[in-house]
Amino acid sequence: MHSRIAFSELYDRYAATLLGVITKIVKNETEAEDLLQDTFVKVWKNIHRHDPAKGRLFTWLLNVTRNTALDYLRANKKAPQVEIPLDGYLPGMSATLNNVGYIGFSDAVNTTLDPKHWQIIELVYFQGYTQQEVSEHLNLPLGTVKTWTRIALIQLRQTFRRDQFAFQ
Repeated sequence: MHSRIAFSELYDRYAATLLGVITKIVKNETEAEDLLQDTFVKVWKNIHRHDPAKGRLFTWLLNVTRNTALDYLRANKKAPQVEIPLDGYLPGMSATLNNVGYIGFSDAVNTTLDPKHWQIIELVYFQGYTQQEVSEHLNLPLGTVKTWTRIALIQLRQTFRRDQFAFQ
């Protein structure tokens, strides 16, 4: 009984955010709602796999969500769509930076991340691109994409800790 109550609280706390992530990836609200259900079924069946020593629950949920959405796109042979211009890694970034409130960290992104680092995060985590695809689209070496991804994630993690964002 306690696990159902805990799961209900987990759903209430994270469903809206995870739905935003899925919708951003699949670009279809109905499909996103179905995928949210699939995501929470996976979470229910695999919650024992989350290791708090390896990371926060929110991060694990975000990865399950993202992978579910990307698996759906691959299975249905739908390519992720890029909404930001790819004519360099700085042009057009202000529009993207102003639309990241769907996860609730727009202030952190706007004040801590270099726009080129945010673009990598946007493409990899919210548009569904692999790092190799980002490398090709932005005409950057794969090593640079990997480094910028890591730098951005470290900066966001430090910002969340410093500003006491409680994604547990």
